[in-house]
Amino acid sequence: MGYLRYVAVGDSQTEGLNDGDEVAGYRGWADRLAESLAAGEPEFRYANLAVRGRLAGQIRAEQLDPALALEPDLVTVMAGMNDLVRPGFDAPAVTADLEAMFTAFVASGARVVTFTFPDVARIAPLVRHLRPRVIDLNERIREAAGRHGVLVVDTFGHEITVDPRLWSADRIHATPLGHARIAAAVVDALGLPGGDASWSDPLPPVRPAPVWSRVGRELAWAGSFLGPWVLRRLRGRSSGDGRVAKRPDLLPMSQV
Repeated sequence: MGYLRYVAVGDSQTEGLNDGDEVAGYRGWADRLAESLAAGEPEFRYANLAVRGRLAGQIRAEQLDPALALEPDLVTVMAGMNDLVRPGFDAPAVTADLEAMFTAFVASGARVVTFTFPDVARIAPLVRHLRPRVIDLNERIREAAGRHGVLVVDTFGHEITVDPRLWSADRIHATPLGHARIAAAVVDALGLPGGDASWSDPLPPVRPAPVWSRVGRELAWAGSFLGPWVLRRLRGRSSGDGRVAKRPDLLPMSQV
């Protein structure tokens, strides 16, 4: 099936952070998916309503109605990680927000795709205490998606999703390669031409770093990324403060 009206909702990962930059703009997995969908489809249109830093409840409140108004035939929903890393994480509330979006989008007639999250304990060992939350939220996402016929791109069980080469230095946002793999996973899940399971193929092995190097990297990450993130939370600030969607209207891929 060809999709002609694709709308992406979510947070920074869907906005495309670290696949590009603030000057040239971000591409990201959703843009890459849209490029695949647009091939040979002159009527194809794409909107990306995602804004960095947004919680699941904010995505529901700010992006659901505008997305429905665009009358999409395909919607991707990636949300919940910003909630999960906060001290007051409420898994049932996040699930309720996700399920409300699933319900509304499916009722509109759109094909809906959502995602589970990879094993954060293996991506960032200093936050390995969050692993039980990830496992629980992933199961809730699968169950909610199953109730509504939502397609799930299930990343948790794939070794490639914890390969450091797919993650930026902040260990939150994908690298360009990581964004490309996410887009390919959606193409495969949708059964689109050219899609296959190769998105989950492992990269060539690399020599393990010595222990002292790994410890140094963890300390550097904590100082450069974890510490500033905690400080923003204490100040009640978000990376998305003052930000708006980069592509709020359904447009051809040739237009920004």
